[in-house]
Amino acid sequence: MLERLSWKRLLTELALACLPALLAGLVLGYLSWWLLAAVSGMLFWHFLNLMRLSHWLWVDRSMTPPVGRGSWEPLFYGLYQMQLRNRRRRRELGNLIKRFRSGAESLPDAVVLTTEEGTIFWCNGLAQQYLSLRWPEDNGQNILNLLRYPEFSRYIRQRDFARSLTVVLNNQRHMEFRVMSYSEGQWLMVARDVTQMHQLEGARRNFFANASHELRTPLTVLQGYLEMMDDETMNPRTRSKALKTMQEQTRRMDGLVRQLLTLSRIEAAPALDLTEQVDIPAMLHLLQREAAALSQGQHTIDFHIDSTLRVFGNDEQLRSAISNLVYNAVNHTPEGTHISISWRRTRQGAELKVCDNGPGIDAEHLPRLTERFYRVDKARSRATGGSGLGLAIVKHALTHHHSRLEISSQPQQETCFSFLLSPRFIVPDETQNRAG
Repeated sequence: MLERLSWKRLLTELALACLPALLAGLVLGYLSWWLLAAVSGMLFWHFLNLMRLSHWLWVDRSMTPPVGRGSWEPLFYGLYQMQLRNRRRRRELGNLIKRFRSGAESLPDAVVLTTEEGTIFWCNGLAQQYLSLRWPEDNGQNILNLLRYPEFSRYIRQRDFARSLTVVLNNQRHMEFRVMSYSEGQWLMVARDVTQMHQLEGARRNFFANASHELRTPLTVLQGYLEMMDDETMNPRTRSKALKTMQEQTRRMDGLVRQLLTLSRIEAAPALDLTEQVDIPAMLHLLQREAAALSQGQHTIDFHIDSTLRVFGNDEQLRSAISNLVYNAVNHTPEGTHISISWRRTRQGAELKVCDNGPGIDAEHLPRLTERFYRVDKARSRATGGSGLGLAIVKHALTHHHSRLEISSQPQQETCFSFLLSPRFIVPDETQNRAG
């Protein structure tokens, strides 16, 4: 282990260089010239090492310094050790920056680092996705030149960062911005996508508005007839009609509440155990009798059932989905309509399809059919007791089975509602045989 350079070592080196000159001067004479030659040689040797050091610092690209002798050895070794320490620190700093960036990339929010003047010097991937920033092209750009929203500009210029700011971007995303001091002269800007929260809030408001509207109509009818029944002069025929109407309205409210509870239960259901065997053929045979009773001969209803096709899933939710599709076909198609229900095995899996040749549905309504309380023909739906919740129940029940409702309609030709369960949900034949 080399020691650091000391005065003692320098003086010793000088004495060793002058000793031969001193001896030669004592023997041969001309002592001063011998000493001058020794000191000059020593200076030349130091100048040579200085040039080697300068060449290594400015010209040579090797990582290790030149090998030194004498008093230069600890200097070169010290420079080498200092370089190793700096290299280790740079590596640690690089790893720290990588960990920071990796952590920032893992955040579910957009992160932008700027100076107090708004100059960007780093952003993560979500900032590029949500805020349309480009990295590293936007390095050094001012954030106000890239996000041109008046409310955002006022927020940055006022520097009142105790509150957050929500901005609706051009891509219709609702972004919540928060800014905090990151280090001296630097800001950490976090932008969170709150679009879904706003949509849920809007859906909640619409739900309460629609539910209150749906309940208000039957309650108004009940209240009117109850006030009429206070009149002692009401004749028996009017009283009978009032009682019948009130019974219909109470049944309607009861059906609405039951469907709301079903929808709420399906939406709030945790991850389901989809290992239960569901006998869809037996379910469809029961629905065939119920559909015939509901139709009362007004429709032609055909069932095409693969009696060997059972699936894994949740019996209650699949029953809700399938029964709603069948009942909708009977309730919302006019007299004389032909309805076809098929349950069959395809290459893609197990498919249920409910088709009719009724008047059909206009294309503008198809994307919204699974929304709560949405009706194509509100007057007809209320007349048939429809609540606008059936297809919403179907949608959420199928979502739990990793499927979705497909709707196609050609007016005056054919309307089909179908869904497909992937092959992994189909019960193998040997499993069915053992179960039988």
